[in-house]
Amino acid sequence: MSLPELRQLRYFVAVAEHLSFTTAARELHLAQQSLSQQIAALERTVGARLLDRDTRGTRLTEPGRLFLAEARAVLDAADRAVAVARRAESGELGRLRLGFLASVANYMLPLVVRACREHLPDVEVSTADTAIDPLVAGLRDGTFDLAFTRPPLVPDLNTRTLAREPVCAVLPASHRLAGRAAVALAELAGEPWVLTPRSSWPPWHDKYDRDFSAAGFRPDVVQRAATVPNLLGLVAAGVGVTRLAASARTLRDTGVVFVPIEGDAAETVAAWRTLSPAAERLVKLLAELSERVDLTSAG
Repeated sequence: MSLPELRQLRYFVAVAEHLSFTTAARELHLAQQSLSQQIAALERTVGARLLDRDTRGTRLTEPGRLFLAEARAVLDAADRAVAVARRAESGELGRLRLGFLASVANYMLPLVVRACREHLPDVEVSTADTAIDPLVAGLRDGTFDLAFTRPPLVPDLNTRTLAREPVCAVLPASHRLAGRAAVALAELAGEPWVLTPRSSWPPWHDKYDRDFSAAGFRPDVVQRAATVPNLLGLVAAGVGVTRLAASARTLRDTGVVFVPIEGDAAETVAAWRTLSPAAERLVKLLAELSERVDLTSAG
């Protein structure tokens, strides 16, 4: 069974509302003959006479009266569908599955979620903090639409830098270098170190190895911890020193001191494989925000 075309429904509603082919044709910018032909085609498709037209004017038949309410509902639904698609295309509707590297989640997650709530209130947002390997895998397989992490990443992912901050030596509060304004990495050559497990370092991320080598030593790793809070706890307990981005100080403010390492900095980037409209809108919002404030202290 064939169905009426939307334009025919619009033509019928116009005639029914004005009860005049002449007025409706003028409103629709159609020739009156063309309008009459379209209404006749609609009646053939429906299988019912919808309008009576004689010397006394145009009137709705009983089938036409009932059909009018349904036609209006169909047109309203079509208009809503178009509006939804247009809003989705502009990034105002949809969903965002966001991944956060655990070491940036402490300041980026609140900031990003707040930006979504303020500027993308009709976008459904879910978040997860994770290690680097599952984060990269999630971007590749579509688990995440967008992620917030540290570079470098793999070549098939796109990135945009959102923040840059110092990398610090994290020392016990009683450490001999705790009062320094900055230190060189080489000054920590004889220290015991606490670091994350090497198994959590992806094969393309050898920055730690390169930096320690450039500083002329190999760190004496006395203990490893899987999370940044655990690293900070070990440093506070005097087990060793570690090296973290300055924003990690928000996770602990007692027992440890953050001293910037000369010439060392960390970036936070938004990363994606293919940007959805909502993800693209969020990246632009955050990039604009990063030009006005320090994101590492705005979370």
